[in-house]
Amino acid sequence: MASTPTNEKFGPEQPHLVQLVLASKKALQHGEQLCSRARSISVESAQTALDVLALDAKVKWITNAVTEQLKLAASVAKMIESKRTVLEQEAKTWDTIRKQRTSALDAVLDSLGNQAVPPDFYLNSPVSSLFGSQRGSDDEREDNRPNGTMAGFQPGASPTETLRAVLRNGVVNGQRRARTNDRSTWKTLRDFVDEQAIEDMFDALELERNVLDDIMARTSDYPETLTGTISAIQNSLPLAISVPNMTEVFNSQETVSADMATHLSSLLQHYDQMVQALHDSEAGETFGQAEIQDMNRDTNELPAIIADLDRNINSISESHQRLISAKKSAQEQLEGQRRVLADLGELADIIADMLERQEIVEAECKEHLAQLEQRLTTVEELHHRYTSYQYSYNKLVVELVRRRKYMEAAMKIVQGMTKELKAMAEEEQQLRVVFNEAHGDYLPMDVCLSIANMPTRWQVMPESDQIEESALDIDTDILSEALSRISTAEGALNASQSL
Repeated sequence: MASTPTNEKFGPEQPHLVQLVLASKKALQHGEQLCSRARSISVESAQTALDVLALDAKVKWITNAVTEQLKLAASVAKMIESKRTVLEQEAKTWDTIRKQRTSALDAVLDSLGNQAVPPDFYLNSPVSSLFGSQRGSDDEREDNRPNGTMAGFQPGASPTETLRAVLRNGVVNGQRRARTNDRSTWKTLRDFVDEQAIEDMFDALELERNVLDDIMARTSDYPETLTGTISAIQNSLPLAISVPNMTEVFNSQETVSADMATHLSSLLQHYDQMVQALHDSEAGETFGQAEIQDMNRDTNELPAIIADLDRNINSISESHQRLISAKKSAQEQLEGQRRVLADLGELADIIADMLERQEIVEAECKEHLAQLEQRLTTVEELHHRYTSYQYSYNKLVVELVRRRKYMEAAMKIVQGMTKELKAMAEEEQQLRVVFNEAHGDYLPMDVCLSIANMPTRWQVMPESDQIEESALDIDTDILSEALSRISTAEGALNASQSL
C-alpha cells in the first residue's frame, strides 16, 4: 500500500483537509442533482396524474355512452324479433284455419265418395240426365280455361245446376233397370266433382304459402345477427384501467422528498463544516485528533447518504413509472374506443337498413296474407258449394220419391175416373137402347134427331203441349240414407245458428 504523506498540522496517516472538502462538495453536488431530478420527476408525476385522471374519465364516459347505445340496439333487435313473432303467429293462425277448412272440404268430398248414385240418374236418356253437364273423361278437362279461373267452379258448371234442370224437366225411368242391380258399378257423387281442379287449387295454395315463407326468411337472421354484433362490440370494449391511488403516490413522494431534503441538508451542513475547517486551518488553527476522527467519520458516511438518496429517487421514479404505465394504458384504451365508436356508427347504419327492410317485409307479408285469406275464402266457398250439392241431391231423392207418389196417386185417379166413366157410358147406353126400343117407333124421325145418339165415350189424356211424366224407382235404402243425411245437415245448421 502506498504511504500517505504526513501533514504537519493533522499528523501522519490523516487525509488532507482539502480532500475532505472536495469529497463533501462532490457529495453535495451529487445530492443536489438527485434532489433536482426528484423534484422534476415529482412535477412530471403531478402532470401525468392529471392526464391519467382525464383519460380515465374520458374512457369511462365513452364506455358508458357506448353501453347505452348498445342497449338501444338490443332493444331494436328485440323489436324486430317481436315483429317477426307477430308475423309468424299470423302465419300459424292462417295455417290453422287452412287445415280446418281443407279438412272440412276433404270430409265433404269423402262423404260425396261414400254416397252412391243410381245409374238412372246419369246414364243417357232422350229427355234429360241429372249430371249431363259433367265431363266424362280426363281429356275433356284439359280444354282452354279462362285465366285465373278453375274449371268446374263456374256457376254454369256447378253440380247443383243439373239438379235444377232435373226439377224443371223431370227424369225418365228408362229401359236400363236390368243393369242397376250391381251397386259396385255405380258412380258416387264425388265422381261428378272436378278433382283435378281442386288439386290444382291446393297446389297453388301451398305454393303461395311457400312464397310467404320466402318473404319472411329475408329478415329471419336479423335478430341473431344484431345480437351477435352487439355482443362483439360489447366484448371489444376495454376493461377498466387500474388507476393508481393518487393520494398514496403523492404521500409517498412527499415522504421521500422530505427524507431527501433532510439528507441534502446534512450534506450541505457537512460541506459547510468542511469549508469552515479548511478556512480555520488556513488561518493557523490546529485540530485535535478527536476532531480529525470526527471529520473523517462524517466524510466516510457521505456514500451512505448518497445511497439513501439513490434509493429515494428510485422510489419516486417507480411511482412515476406507475403513473406513466397507467397513462399509456388509458391512451391505448381510448384508441380502442375510437375503433369501437367506428363499429358503433356502422352498426347504426346497419340497423337503419334492417328496420327499413323489415317494414318492407311486413308490408309484403300482410299483403300476401290477405291474398292467402282470400284463397281460404275460395276453399270455404267450395265447402259450402259441395255441402249444398250433397244436400240438394238428397233433397232431390226425396223430391223424386214425392213426385213418384204424386204421379202414382194421379194415375190412380185417372184410372179410377176412366173406369167409372166407362161404366157410366155402358149403363147410359143400355138405358138409351131400352128407351129407343120402347118409344122409338112411335116418335117421328124429325121430332128429335139426336134421340138415336149413343153416349160420349171419354178418355183422360195429358195436355197436348206436355210430355207424359215418368219417375225413377228409388230404392228404399237410398231414400233412407238421403233422409238421414238431410236430418244430420239440418241439425248441424241449427246448432251453428244457435252458436
